[in-house]
Amino acid sequence: MSSINFPSSFNMADQALNGLSDSHPVEKASSDFADMFNTTMKEVIASQNNGEKAIEQLNSGEAQNLHDVMIAVEQADLSLRMMVQLRNKALEAYNEIIKMNI
Repeated sequence: MSSINFPSSFNMADQALNGLSDSHPVEKASSDFADMFNTTMKEVIASQNNGEKAIEQLNSGEAQNLHDVMIAVEQADLSLRMMVQLRNKALEAYNEIIKMNI
């Protein structure tokens, strides 16, 4: 049985947010947001391709288990939904910055 694997960038972001504390000074990130975003996009695209490949294998009769196909498709769907939410949050933050008075 397969487990759901989120893109590693999501896990890195979650760990960074959970590790925030007021007692630690701000440090320069080891990678910038663009790198994290690009890595996440590549992982989402790979997940989408895996889902499509699983569907093609099911249609051609190559797939051994229907549940493996369903898991691959759901992983692709979930990763795409998470990417859309990341985009929405980034856009929301951008709009908030634009609204700030200088």
